[in-house]
Formats: sequence, structure tokens, C-alpha cells
Amino acid sequence: MRIAVFCATRRGYRFLEKLRALLPDADLLVFSFREEPWEPPFLDNIRQLTVEYGGDFYESKQVGAARWADLWNETPIDLMFAVSWRYIIPAAVYEQARLGAYVFHDSLLPDYRGFSPTVWAIINGQNHTGVTLLEMVNDYDAGDIIAQKREPIGPHDTIAEVTERVTDSYLWLLEYYLPILLKGNPPRSPQEQSQITYTAKLLPEDFQIDWQWPTQRIYDLIRATTVPYAGAYTTLEGQKLRIWSAQILEDAHRYVGRIPGRVVEIRPGEGVVVLTGDSVLLVTRVQLEGSDPAPATAVLNRISHTLGR
Repeated sequence: MRIAVFCATRRGYRFLEKLRALLPDADLLVFSFREEPWEPPFLDNIRQLTVEYGGDFYESKQVGAARWADLWNETPIDLMFAVSWRYIIPAAVYEQARLGAYVFHDSLLPDYRGFSPTVWAIINGQNHTGVTLLEMVNDYDAGDIIAQKREPIGPHDTIAEVTERVTDSYLWLLEYYLPILLKGNPPRSPQEQSQITYTAKLLPEDFQIDWQWPTQRIYDLIRATTVPYAGAYTTLEGQKLRIWSAQILEDAHRYVGRIPGRVVEIRPGEGVVVLTGDSVLLVTRVQLEGSDPAPATAVLNRISHTLGR
């Protein structure tokens, strides 16, 4: 049994661990790529794990490039998986898989096709996300659905917490459905075309806070882009200031004289209260560019501070 896996991030690493545990005698052929500068490292970890398992490792984003043609033509593949993979896999590659080629995607398709669906779900204030196991086709997240698993998102969950639970759901689906996939031609359902939604690719510069937004929108952006992502940010006296954590206050004062971004209260041991477009936000942990993360009160220590200017 030879299985090709296109994977990235810590999720891809955990997927390989689980796959190995389920099929210890399988031969692995693994592709990954170099992480972005703002991402936690994963390439070398996936490479090392593949080698440890006696598999073949390749570094490339373009798995259908001409330089890999001999590999696919000369290497029989039984099963193929894509996990946290960001690039189109051409039909000339996935059609090599004797028992089928499958993608794991972190949304309940056809909703949230595209990039960073878990981040977008939190940004949008959704109360759930999920995982879809689908057939690989020559388009993003467009194949027939094999299985799905719903995952709730709590009102204060951060991206790291949700991502870890979603990854657990990936592994659960893998364990449950692998015996079915190994038989070939599993039951599947086409995606409902009228229900498709899409998500755009996110870049770190998209994480800038507009203090005229409502408090909830700012809070959701912060928890969606905190560690391990690059973090929501604003400016303080011309310097970039990342905001790693914040809280919504239940005892917020009502301001009728409002300057969004203005620090209006310093709460020792808690954080600083900042005006938003409709209320206030308690900012608790920040990081000035070139400095280490610190309690907000250590950086924002004057009520004359105005963020975003």
C-alpha cells in the first residue's frame, strides 16, 4: 500500500502521525512546502517525520510540474490525501490514485470554500465550523462530499483552540472512514451549487483594526488572528502595535463623547479600556514592533494614547 500525502502545518504533521498509526506498513510519499514568514515552522518537522517513517519526502508547491512527471508515471499510488494544502493538484496527478484521492477541508462545504475558512468563521462571528472529507477534483473544494463533522465555536474561543479541535475532527474522520476509502468508490454526495460561499486569501496586512468598528467585530478579529497567526494590529504614535488578546466588558460605561481608539481607562492587573465605534474593549496583551509581548498596561499607560493614528 503506497499513500501520497500533500500536507502542511501542524495539522499535516498530526495527520501523518495518525495515518502511520492506522496503517503502519504503508509506504508514504509526502509533499510539503516552506511556511510563510509569519507562520510557525512546519516543513522541516514534516520532512523529519516522513524520513523517520521510511517514506519519500519532496518539497514543492507545484506537484504537477514537469520535473515530477516521472515520479507520478513510475510510482504506483493506491490512495492520496491533501491536508492543509493550498494549491491545485492537477488531474494528471490525482487520477494516479487507484483507490481515489481525497481532500480534508475545514468547513462544512459548500459553505466557506477557499482560504483560511476557520479564521474567517471566527472573524464573521460564526458559532460553528466543521470538517469536510471530499473527493479531489481539479478545482478548489469542489468535489463530491464523502463525510462531514460539525465543530462548535464558542463566543470567546481563539483560533488556536478552534484549530486544535478541528484537527481532532480531521483525525476522527480519517480513522472512521479509512476502512471505507480502502475499499474504493465510497458513497458520496454532490455539493449543492446554490449554497456555495467563498473566502478570500488572508494576508497579515488584512488584520488591521479600524477602531470605528463595533466592539464585537474588533474582538472577533483579535481572537481569529492571534497566535499562531500574525495578530490583529493597530498603531501607537506611528509604531505598529499588535493586540494578542482582549475582553468584552460587561460593566462598560456609556460614552456620548466618543473618540474611537482613545484609551479612556487603565485597569491595573487587567488591561486598558479603549473606545470603539459603539462601546469599549478591554485590551489585555499587546506587542510593539521590535519588542516582546507585554501586558497592555505596560505599554498603554496614558489616557492620552489614541490607537490607529
